[in-house]
Amino acid sequence: MLKMGQGTGLPNRTDRVNMIAWRGAPGRYVRVVATALSFALLAGCSGFGQKAPAPIYDLDAPRDFSGAKGRTRAQLLIPMPKAVQALDTNSIAVRSDGEVLTYLGTGQWSDRLPALLQARIVEAFENSGRVRAIGRPGEGLLINYQIATTVRQFELVVDGQSLAVVEIAAKIIDDRNGRVVATRTFRATAPTGGDTVGKAVKGLDRASSKVLVDLVEWVIAKV
Repeated sequence: MLKMGQGTGLPNRTDRVNMIAWRGAPGRYVRVVATALSFALLAGCSGFGQKAPAPIYDLDAPRDFSGAKGRTRAQLLIPMPKAVQALDTNSIAVRSDGEVLTYLGTGQWSDRLPALLQARIVEAFENSGRVRAIGRPGEGLLINYQIATTVRQFELVVDGQSLAVVEIAAKIIDDRNGRVVATRTFRATAPTGGDTVGKAVKGLDRASSKVLVDLVEWVIAKV
């Protein structure tokens, strides 16, 4: 039994909808609910009073490995790169006054930075055409070596000029016994000509590509 609106003797708004819904054939109830849901979805998607979403940026994987020597029959595993919490995000980091780390508020990476770099490292090895097989954990490869990496810097540095800085430390680990075969830190910078999001991303993309080329060529020479 429907509960009537109190005080006026008239049904309240919810009761009126229910009364309309239940009056007549059952199929009408479905149509009323569907119509109400459509209005709710339209209201949620209208964006009234909401800010426009921040643009999403990606990184390119390098393709030119003309400096690489030889090739390897090893099968390589690329674990997720490690990073401090400030860099383990999809926000684009900016360092100013030497120590202050903030983020560009009008753009973001297409994924958390470690996940994005992992994908581009794998793609860079594949683009080189000099590795037997390359993959990520869970893909079922019989692994010879792991390439463990740590993101030390991946940021726009603003200190008189705007400079994109990428620094990644890497270890080659023998997967059979856990022995570290070699370690090296890769660093590259690129002037951006400004601190806008677009210029920062282009600079970081150039610096990242240089680091990944050096990383791939070093690994191929070692394994």
